[in-house]
Amino acid sequence: MNWYGCWTLYSRESRRFLNVKMQTIVAPALTAIMYLIVFRYAMGDREVPGLEVAYFDFLIPGLVMMAMMQNAFANTSSSIMVGKLMNMQIFLMMAPLTAFEVTLAFLAAAVTRALIVAVVLLLVLAPFTNISIEHLWMIMFYGITGSIIMGGMGMIGGMWSKTFDDMALLNNFIIMPLTFLSGVFYSVKQLPEAWQTANHFNPFFYLIDGFRHGFLNVGDTDPSQAIIVVSIATLSTVLACWYLWRAGWRLKD
Repeated sequence: MNWYGCWTLYSRESRRFLNVKMQTIVAPALTAIMYLIVFRYAMGDREVPGLEVAYFDFLIPGLVMMAMMQNAFANTSSSIMVGKLMNMQIFLMMAPLTAFEVTLAFLAAAVTRALIVAVVLLLVLAPFTNISIEHLWMIMFYGITGSIIMGGMGMIGGMWSKTFDDMALLNNFIIMPLTFLSGVFYSVKQLPEAWQTANHFNPFFYLIDGFRHGFLNVGDTDPSQAIIVVSIATLSTVLACWYLWRAGWRLKD
């Protein structure tokens, strides 16, 4: 295991987003705050039907998790896309790093960015809510696994895309719909039964619901049972990233 080389790549990927903090950290925080302001005045002091929890408290974990997922995806996808367009990725493939080490470094940097964004959001929003931490292990588990899954999808998307239009297609027609339909802004129990059943095939639903359960101790599903689904999705994503990078899939075009 080339730990030094892996750490070097991780440091490069981390510094890359830390050097543009206004875009990668401050901007997501401002976007989440705008969502909260709009929904706060639109929904008032209403409670979420069936969960008996204030809508404002219900919304915060969902927005934090959504920001984590989007930033983890953006970190890996943008890095690989820019590397491909500048013909720099070939040098990384020639470096004395195995596919596992490259995958580990990219995903670790994606998780780091997601966690920083989450901490910033929670610190900014803490004065405006009475939300508490009920199950820290759930918050950490679903937050980290969700970041790994989205970072992995960003890696795969970056390898697949040939232009930024391809990346926008993937983000706008797959990632964003799955995210918004996973219960960020509403309880899935409010949907018709057919849509509730369909949502159980959406892995993002389990991530957001489990993350919210860690704060509020309420949710639309049993987070303990969802651990199996999330663990399988995480392992599958990591293995796919490792295999595709090892094969140089679409990186040599």
